[in-house]
Amino acid sequence: MPQTHQSPLRGLGFAFASFALFATHDALIKSLGATYAVFQIIFFAMLFAFVPMAVMMLADRQVDNFRPHHPWLILLRALMSLIAMSSAFYAFTVLPLAEVYALLFATPLLITALSSLLLGETVRLQRWAAVLVGLAGVMVVLRPGMTEFTLGHAGALTAAVASAFASIIVRRIGGEERTAVMILYPMLSSILVMGVILPFVYVPMALPDLGMVAGVGLLTVLAQLAIITAYRAAPAAVVAPVQYSQILWATGFGVLFFDELPDRMVALGAAIIIASGVFVVWRESRSNVSERNPVLRNPNPRFDAGPSPKPKHRRPS
Repeated sequence: MPQTHQSPLRGLGFAFASFALFATHDALIKSLGATYAVFQIIFFAMLFAFVPMAVMMLADRQVDNFRPHHPWLILLRALMSLIAMSSAFYAFTVLPLAEVYALLFATPLLITALSSLLLGETVRLQRWAAVLVGLAGVMVVLRPGMTEFTLGHAGALTAAVASAFASIIVRRIGGEERTAVMILYPMLSSILVMGVILPFVYVPMALPDLGMVAGVGLLTVLAQLAIITAYRAAPAAVVAPVQYSQILWATGFGVLFFDELPDRMVALGAAIIIASGVFVVWRESRSNVSERNPVLRNPNPRFDAGPSPKPKHRRPS
């Protein structure tokens, strides 16, 4: 069987495409959020995403059933994914795109910290220093005492923390659970929970808006497929830093469609957070670092219903 992970250029191409799709997905959410409640957007987006995902999962002959080996951890991850997605969607609707991304980029740093505290993984002094520097970058973005701390900021930070916990669970059970199981349960949970809330917030949707929601669902699927392909085509240490390209898309979309001018302090804070994240990825890619490297195993802890794809590459011997 050919080793597709030996095509780094192809992997980079799919990675850039994936994060461009994710950024477009988030811009659509921001646009829809001006009219509709986050719960309604999530319900219909996941409903549209579920159909192609379900077809692909049913077509996978390697999956004989969808029974989880760790049902309580699967349910906990579904809860964390739901919290992360709802919080991030809300943040996108009330804050500039680039500002939300700057805060969400703290997620890999939180994964590094939690992997040491909860999984007993080896995190040495340099990576702890990178985590602290990255969190200082978060404070630069938030500017406590200088700007108002809003529910949008709380939502973005909640999304980062919940995404980190969801990724830690994936790290804990990922070797024992099928990817299909980790996709299916968060998706179903999102649809069921949002379906219960929907009657209280529902607003009739115009056909163009319904098309946009369908676009969000479709982009979720396409972006996940693209990032999985990227990790199969190139080492995770090559692909993982590409996630920070989303800040460029967010800035462009913000200027073009939402009249959001770049904020210098947000840019400075984002640069600090990104530099810290790239350093952590670089440290974890070195052969003399502990084999249990959570950021490389879960380098794209998105807040979608689907899981962060597990990179299928071998560490150099």
